[in-house]
Amino acid sequence: MDTKLAEVVLHIDESTSHDEREKFRDVVLAMAGVMAADSNDKTPHLMLIEYNPDVINSIEFVNAAKKHGLHAELAGL
Repeated sequence: MDTKLAEVVLHIDESTSHDEREKFRDVVLAMAGVMAADSNDKTPHLMLIEYNPDVINSIEFVNAAKKHGLHAELAGL
Protein backbone atom coordinates (compact mmCIF):
# COMPACT_ATOMS: atom_id res chain seq x y z
CA MET A 1 0.00 0.00 0.00
CA ASP A 2 1.39 3.40 -1.01
CA THR A 3 1.48 6.26 1.45
CA LYS A 4 0.13 9.55 0.16
CA LEU A 5 2.44 12.50 0.65
CA ALA A 6 1.74 16.19 0.41
CA GLU A 7 3.96 19.19 1.02
CA VAL A 8 3.09 22.57 2.39
CA VAL A 9 5.04 25.64 3.38
CA LEU A 10 4.12 27.12 6.74
CA HIS A 11 4.86 30.84 6.90
CA ILE A 12 5.52 32.01 10.46
CA ASP A 13 4.93 35.73 10.92
CA GLU A 14 7.12 36.29 13.98
CA SER A 15 10.87 36.55 14.00
CA THR A 16 12.13 33.49 15.84
CA SER A 17 15.54 32.30 16.94
CA HIS A 18 17.15 29.15 15.59
CA ASP A 19 16.38 27.35 18.87
CA GLU A 20 12.73 28.45 18.83
CA ARG A 21 12.37 27.16 15.27
CA GLU A 22 13.99 23.84 16.22
CA LYS A 23 11.63 23.42 19.19
CA PHE A 24 8.61 24.12 17.01
CA ARG A 25 9.94 21.79 14.31
CA ASP A 26 10.11 19.04 16.94
CA VAL A 27 6.46 19.72 17.81
CA VAL A 28 5.48 19.38 14.15
CA LEU A 29 7.56 16.21 13.69
CA ALA A 30 5.76 14.62 16.66
CA MET A 31 2.36 15.09 15.00
CA ALA A 32 0.79 11.92 13.58
CA GLY A 33 1.15 11.75 9.81
CA VAL A 34 4.12 14.14 9.54
CA MET A 35 7.01 12.60 7.64
CA ALA A 36 9.42 15.55 7.62
CA ALA A 37 9.67 19.19 8.68
CA ASP A 38 12.52 21.55 8.01
CA SER A 39 13.38 25.20 8.34
CA ASN A 40 16.47 27.07 7.27
CA ASP A 41 18.25 29.98 8.94
CA LYS A 42 18.37 31.75 5.55
CA THR A 43 14.55 31.68 5.35
CA PRO A 44 13.55 31.78 9.02
CA HIS A 45 9.88 32.51 8.43
CA LEU A 46 9.32 29.37 6.33
CA MET A 47 8.96 25.73 7.32
CA LEU A 48 8.54 22.99 4.73
CA ILE A 49 6.37 20.14 5.99
CA GLU A 50 5.85 16.78 4.30
CA TYR A 51 2.82 14.87 5.59
CA ASN A 52 0.19 12.25 4.85
CA PRO A 53 -3.10 14.05 4.13
CA ASP A 54 -5.04 10.88 4.96
CA VAL A 55 -3.77 11.18 8.54
CA ILE A 56 -3.59 14.92 9.22
CA ASN A 57 -5.12 18.06 7.75
CA SER A 58 -2.68 20.87 6.98
CA ILE A 59 -4.70 23.36 9.06
CA GLU A 60 -3.40 21.48 12.11
CA PHE A 61 0.02 23.03 11.47
CA VAL A 62 -1.49 26.51 11.77
CA ASN A 63 -3.29 25.41 14.93
CA ALA A 64 -0.05 24.02 16.40
CA ALA A 65 1.70 27.32 15.71
CA LYS A 66 -1.12 29.19 17.44
CA LYS A 67 -0.83 26.92 20.50
CA HIS A 68 2.84 27.89 20.67
CA GLY A 69 2.16 31.63 20.48
CA LEU A 70 2.95 31.98 16.79
CA HIS A 71 0.91 33.36 13.92
CA ALA A 72 1.20 31.32 10.73
CA GLU A 73 -0.37 30.77 7.32
CA LEU A 74 -0.17 27.92 4.80
CA ALA A 75 1.35 28.32 1.37
CA GLY A 76 0.94 25.27 -0.91
CA LEU A 77 3.57 23.97 -3.30
